[in-house]
Amino acid sequence: MAVAMAVAPAAEAQNYRLPGQHTRQHGDLIASQATGSVEVNNTTRYMESLFAEEEEPEFDIYEEGWNSGFVNCYSNVEVPYRAVIDVSHFAMPHPGYITSPYGYRRRFRRMHKGIDLKANVGDTVYAAFDGRVRITKYDRRGYGYYVVIRHTNELETIYGHLSKFLVEPDQNVRAGQPIALAGNTGRSTGSHLHFETRYMGYAINPAAIFDFPNQTTHTDTYTFTKDTYQNARNFSPEANDAYAQEFRRTHKVEYGSRSSRSSSSSGSAGSATYTVRRGDSLSRIAQRHGTTVRKLCRLNNLTTKSTLRVGQKIRIR
Repeated sequence: MAVAMAVAPAAEAQNYRLPGQHTRQHGDLIASQATGSVEVNNTTRYMESLFAEEEEPEFDIYEEGWNSGFVNCYSNVEVPYRAVIDVSHFAMPHPGYITSPYGYRRRFRRMHKGIDLKANVGDTVYAAFDGRVRITKYDRRGYGYYVVIRHTNELETIYGHLSKFLVEPDQNVRAGQPIALAGNTGRSTGSHLHFETRYMGYAINPAAIFDFPNQTTHTDTYTFTKDTYQNARNFSPEANDAYAQEFRRTHKVEYGSRSSRSSSSSGSAGSATYTVRRGDSLSRIAQRHGTTVRKLCRLNNLTTKSTLRVGQKIRIR
């Protein structure tokens, strides 16, 4: 869990959720299920103004460009209506904030089937779960250089607009392993990471699985259904705003020169312990030190929902 400003309990952190861009039908559904009143129209207008400059969504490598060699390997497979997916062994693909959410784009009349995360050219991109690389390829009309990974939990993740591959097809990867460098390739007007989560070809809203402002997953399992896979877990654009402000404030320290990044941790890269700083999460610590959240939890008798304290010592290895 990310360190809260006042060290809030893990349960309270779940109030801060990523925004999801939905159709009116999905927005009304969420509004009807909320404990408080939600003005769906106001939220939609807010979202459109927040991401007013976003570019046209990428071409879907699963549904378009069949003559270009892209293959939906699930096209002839019967997909179950419901599936419970283990997402407890995870790593955040990149700690950037949302610059473009999942959902339908009225001005482009098409879906954006992933989310875009703020990333500079050369930033490290990480595998979200254990798995095997299925594709590393270039798509000049959309994704630019992109990676597709098939995971052991039966999800697939896509990472687009990359500048460099760090893996190759058929290579096994672990959650949190560097797989690429972020970039600005393909149909992109600025450097960022396009990130998708799919189950047997269905493009799930990544905000249904990941709590991006808190840099964790909402729960240890995600329940896929054909009726709800486009829904985010909660509907809070303000949470992304708050995280974006914090990210910008710490960006220079966290993602400046390599020397400043290494000096900001307690001890060298070979150190066996790490001192928790403000804004840290288990996922971020695991990424920095080439390990996994699961291993950190085992070494420190923690869970993925444990609250970290500033100054707390964490065993890395």
